[in-house]
Amino acid sequence: MDDGWHRLAMLLTLMVGVWEGPIAIIFRAFTDKGPNALVAANYLPAPWCYATAVAAGAVAFAVIAVLETSRKHAMKETT
Repeated sequence: MDDGWHRLAMLLTLMVGVWEGPIAIIFRAFTDKGPNALVAANYLPAPWCYATAVAAGAVAFAVIAVLETSRKHAMKETT
């Protein structure tokens, strides 16, 4: 995978992580919209939806860290 694909994967992971993490919490806490497929954590009852949203954000940032390490390793091998 070259640099562009790593960056695209990181960007997509960031978008999903932010959407399923903080955005899901904002939708749950500050709006009266019901849950939908885009904020799947909001289908859970009150304390678990927040824990799931935080976990989704944490997993996304862990995946981004792995992708960045992988990208740096790949770039080191090509030079």
